[in-house]
Amino acid sequence: MELNIKISSAFILMLFLARLGEGQSPARAVFDVTKYGATPNGDISKAVMDAFKEACAATSPSTIVIPKGTFPMNKVKLQGPCKAPLELQVQATLQAPPDPKQLTGEGEWFTINYLDHFTLSGTGIFDGQGKAAWAQNDCAKSKNCHLPNNLSFNFLTNSTIQDITSKDSKMFHVNVNGCKNLTFMRVKITAPPESINTDGIHVARSSNVNITDSVIGTGDDCISVGDELEQLYITRVTCGPGHGISVGSLGKTPGEKPVVGVYVKNCTFINTDNGVRVKTWPASHEGVVTDLHYEDIIVQNVSNPIVIDQVYCPYNQCNKDLPSQVKISKVSINNIRGTSRTQDAVLLLCSKGVPCEGVEVGDIDISYNGKEGPAKSNCENVKPTFVGKQNPPVCAGTLSA
Repeated sequence: MELNIKISSAFILMLFLARLGEGQSPARAVFDVTKYGATPNGDISKAVMDAFKEACAATSPSTIVIPKGTFPMNKVKLQGPCKAPLELQVQATLQAPPDPKQLTGEGEWFTINYLDHFTLSGTGIFDGQGKAAWAQNDCAKSKNCHLPNNLSFNFLTNSTIQDITSKDSKMFHVNVNGCKNLTFMRVKITAPPESINTDGIHVARSSNVNITDSVIGTGDDCISVGDELEQLYITRVTCGPGHGISVGSLGKTPGEKPVVGVYVKNCTFINTDNGVRVKTWPASHEGVVTDLHYEDIIVQNVSNPIVIDQVYCPYNQCNKDLPSQVKISKVSINNIRGTSRTQDAVLLLCSKGVPCEGVEVGDIDISYNGKEGPAKSNCENVKPTFVGKQNPPVCAGTLSA
């Protein structure tokens, strides 16, 4: 009897200790790149990759730390899969080589591939030092244009990018490809208006991507959307300078897959060329864009606040006489208010080959105070439905289909 009591007491103690530890995750292993040879005066790319190699092999969650300071860094590629969740905490300013020729080979300046439950965090700055590259940019004329992007995220799942800054990228600041369940939070992207082709965040071939509480000012689209995109949520983003938030351009290459589900809500555009925009090429290949929703948008001194442009043809690189074959449908534009820098507050220029369908416009209040007259709209090949206020009157006298 006494033995049974002792065994029962021991069992109870073990059970109590087990329950006490429930919910407590083990301490994360920390990999500081300075322990791998990183110094402020030298290229730290090898130290970052060495730290990642060990962290990626760890069987429990780990954190790589790049501490405060300014560090030169050449091209870095971090590739999984890893054995456990991993965080890269950047507290430093990382500087790319100013000359793009120093970033040789394929890929970007900083690339992260094939990770699950990855976090990029910290208040650090990825400084692409892109001024020299902008002067050399000939992408409008050359198909062999390979200027590096600052950050490239490929095939990440269940991951978060938060609190970092991308500055003066040579090309796109952030390129997202093949990702699922990826969130950007409190990200800052900055480059001057003259920084050509420096899209803030470009998203393609991905699903369930969230961009929220971020500030993006650059020389091209603040956010741009490529093909094969499902469910992109953009909330509380401030855009400016830049070309706005753009779906496309689409239709230029064969075999593009549909864009389905883009939600832009509670965003502000300040001194941008466009606000919310969809752009497809004329004389295009077939494509589909559907389920687009723009709501609660503020525009301040924006050249073209609301744009569907299916004759998008920069540098006259296309035949405008042939219509776009990209079908746009199920578009809602609600509660857009503020000021336009031109008379063209609303442009719904749809394709005569495949007219837009299911477009709803409601509660538009955009003013223009220039000497040419009040704000106006222009519509082609679309028959919207209307709700609420229409200022300016949308499609009044310009409708065709």
